[in-house]
Amino acid sequence: MIAGMYEQDFVAYMIFGLILNFLFSILFGVYLSKNIGIQEMIESKGDKEQSLLVSLSLFIPFAKMLITLYRVVILQIYFLNRGYTHKEFWVYMTHSND
Repeated sequence: MIAGMYEQDFVAYMIFGLILNFLFSILFGVYLSKNIGIQEMIESKGDKEQSLLVSLSLFIPFAKMLITLYRVVILQIYFLNRGYTHKEFWVYMTHSND
């Protein structure tokens, strides 16, 4: 047993969480590309890599989906509610702080 459930159930939750993550990620990407523009996103993309914690979250059911939803909350509360643009959010997400 893993985390109080059988292995098959745990794997099913992991797969369902990954499917939801891809769905939310695709929808969030479409939303950003609609508001910023694909060409503008390509030109302004930085070289920031994801942290190891984000990469390892693939193995925890629904963790990757929650990270994507966290990014949506950051976009809405920190950027859009304060008058920043979608492009400034994109630059924040893709550029290193150096």
